[in-house]
Amino acid sequence: MDAIQQHMLDTYRAAQQAEPAPPPPGRHDRSVLRDLYRHWLTHPPSHRTDEPGPPGISSRPGA
Repeated sequence: MDAIQQHMLDTYRAAQQAEPAPPPPGRHDRSVLRDLYRHWLTHPPSHRTDEPGPPGISSRPGA
């Protein structure tokens, strides 16, 4: 089931129970991405110290 179908089902259920309709899918995508970017700027990812080699490259096979 894709996001549009799920939204249609949720809207139908809300109408049956006299509840407000849910927001359409993708409505808050821009603010979520902006918040994630701001979090990444203040808390950048760091590499693990227990693995040899450059950060971001795993020396374990299949990882």
